[in-house]
Amino acid sequence: MKELMIAFRVALVTLVLTGIIYPFAVTGVAQAIFHEKANGSMIKDEKGMLIGSGLIGQAFTKPSYFQPRPSAAGNGFDATSSGGSNLGPSSLKLRDRITADAERLIKDNPDAKSPVPVELVTASASGLDPHISPEAAVWQIPRIAASRNIAPERIKQIVESLTESRDFGILGEPRVNVLLINLALDKQLGKTY
Repeated sequence: MKELMIAFRVALVTLVLTGIIYPFAVTGVAQAIFHEKANGSMIKDEKGMLIGSGLIGQAFTKPSYFQPRPSAAGNGFDATSSGGSNLGPSSLKLRDRITADAERLIKDNPDAKSPVPVELVTASASGLDPHISPEAAVWQIPRIAASRNIAPERIKQIVESLTESRDFGILGEPRVNVLLINLALDKQLGKTY
């Protein structure tokens, strides 16, 4: 009975520490230091309407917008079905999808000077990645410029101004948030319908 009471007290203390105190402490610190990110990095328009999250990608298909990486999450960018396709490099289904995506991108971007950037035909592990590389953004500029009837240099300036650098100067790679850059296009160049 004595050992049972000791085990019960240890379990109760562990439950209180790890199930109550620790989660509240971490949540409190996150709210105090990283308030916006802790609440989902929600993005609102000038009227206060919720547009989306800066942490979850969205599909953009119009030629006047930057397009994100493909998504294997649910029906595409479904946060409730986060995950990759689990198709390996030897998968014929993956190869066919990549080939079809590359052909579509080449057709939709006839003025692009280099081969299709690999990230525009490969999904991220989560299927929710909101970023593309600056190179993938620059590759899409001719299509967007032609669609909006704007000089490519003006769009390149927007890309450069919204390129995020490595975290702490060493972690990750430079990147461009597709939702934020498309919102900047609409704000600076006008919306397209």
